[in-house]
Amino acid sequence: MLCGDAGGALGAALVCHHMHLQNPRTVTPGQDSMFGAYLGPAFGDQDAAARLEVIGAKFEILSPEERIARTAQALSEGQCIGWMNGRMEFGPRALGARSILADPRRPEMQKQLNLKVKFRESFRPIAPAVLAEQAQDYFDLDGASPYMLFTADIAEARRLPPEAQSESESDFGLEKLYATRSDIPAVTHIDYSARVQTVDAQSSPDFHALLSAFDDLTGCPVLINTSFNVRGEPIVCTPEDAFYCFIGTGLDMLVIGNLVLTKDQQNKSLFSEYKNKFGPD
Repeated sequence: MLCGDAGGALGAALVCHHMHLQNPRTVTPGQDSMFGAYLGPAFGDQDAAARLEVIGAKFEILSPEERIARTAQALSEGQCIGWMNGRMEFGPRALGARSILADPRRPEMQKQLNLKVKFRESFRPIAPAVLAEQAQDYFDLDGASPYMLFTADIAEARRLPPEAQSESESDFGLEKLYATRSDIPAVTHIDYSARVQTVDAQSSPDFHALLSAFDDLTGCPVLINTSFNVRGEPIVCTPEDAFYCFIGTGLDMLVIGNLVLTKDQQNKSLFSEYKNKFGPD
């Protein structure tokens, strides 16, 4: 169901609900009954705006269509986006509700996100989210992976031929890690594997719409999706959490529902430095 202690707690609750309290269990074939496990708190636009105004943040409120288009354009230009939308994920994975998003076609993105946003070791892998209907064009997947729990190889069609790869015979250590091996190099591990999240329109309509808009702009239905936090902190929950993570890291833009924030809008007195706030993992 879900990896980690959170999945165990939910499973125990379901056992009690069905086996001890004798409530019926309805299973619909082909349908994810948890609908992506977006079971945490949500904050509407008015609530988020009021909270951000209290702390002095500056933002625009866009229509849903404008917000999707603005975000997709920024991602296509190489910006790193803090994305907070709807109910928070239940569990340890960012699944498009509390996520940091970026363009996987850029080889430097893995290192940039690790060092300038997450403040952790540069070699750490980052994962892809892909439109479910195009997942098999990019990954050797037998089925859906909505909870980012399965590792799959990059499809042969996406891999670069040996002569086009940036790795050389003399590369060693991290040099081998940063080599370009596919047309989505930032999420391609050294062995051509990736831990994939497939995104469908039923469970994650808004995230699916963003991936679709990015695909329309770039021809790539894949985005980097890593958890919205820095080393040593849990995934952000509230608009305040998201803002302080945004203002203290190398994120370029923050999207909270239909609210859009950029660094150049913000009062410089609010800027902070997260990098040395927490010790190494």
